[in-house]
Amino acid sequence: MASVSSDFSGVLIIDKPAGVTSHDVVACVRKILGIRQIGHFGTLDPFATGVLPLSVGKATRFAQFYLRSRKAYEGVIRFGHATDTYDATGKPNSDYVAPRLDTEALRKAMQELTGRILQTPPPFSAKRVGGKRAYELARQQKPVDLKPVEVEIYALEMLGIEGEVMRFAVECSGGTYVRSLAHDLGQRLGCGAYLAELRRTSVAEFRLERAVTLDQLREAVQGGKVETCRVPLEALLPDCPELVVRGREEQSVIHGHPFQLAQAMRPGRGGVAGRLGAVKTLKILNAERRLIAVAGHVADAVYHPDLVLA
Repeated sequence: MASVSSDFSGVLIIDKPAGVTSHDVVACVRKILGIRQIGHFGTLDPFATGVLPLSVGKATRFAQFYLRSRKAYEGVIRFGHATDTYDATGKPNSDYVAPRLDTEALRKAMQELTGRILQTPPPFSAKRVGGKRAYELARQQKPVDLKPVEVEIYALEMLGIEGEVMRFAVECSGGTYVRSLAHDLGQRLGCGAYLAELRRTSVAEFRLERAVTLDQLREAVQGGKVETCRVPLEALLPDCPELVVRGREEQSVIHGHPFQLAQAMRPGRGGVAGRLGAVKTLKILNAERRLIAVAGHVADAVYHPDLVLA
């Protein structure tokens, strides 16, 4: 197998298969690349498939910027009864009620679950309750008291109905449980429901069109073409403005010293200045267009290199 450079850094968008955990995927990619420093930007449940961005090398330090990233999914909800896990892997915990999937009633219920809502996580989740994971208590059939949390559902769309199932698409904030959306829909319709299938189509800027399977990644490494699978550091945080520094300014940033934007780039000077003056984060590049730091806004025109990569 062709070797991968030890300083390889960036993001790999993996198309996660069903039946494995996100940790399993990380472990597999560590073996494929021969690199230990690998993490991920948001887990997927074992039964779910789709976009799982893996951070490699220096990219692992970017996790802080992706904790609450916008996510998109497509899936299938089956109506008729609920399950204890809120998905197809669980046991039925309600009597079967023949569903009458009225399109207008479904649309109304989905509209009620759109926007900023309070959502209660599933009992079988990684949320902590009294120092223990909720799923540990649920497996022991102990009470799981989870508090509702605020999430945002940007869009919830019906894609089709066939029999007792509905295909749907959803865009939501990080921290949203799509399983809970399915469960809550069933509660509103009075017939119970659970998430039968789920496929994640995007996390922030990482989209399914650029995803590769584990086999495709393995083939790329063997063929010496792993670069074709990598999202480089410079392409991360695409909505952040960039600032190019040279000479002493570059050295100052590398050493983590705060700096002021040039006079022409300060707020109130028009053009780029007004735009940069409002942003919280700047990507700092050197003359070779290599990303050397990510800086956060301190006050006025002052920024501090919070993440130094050089």
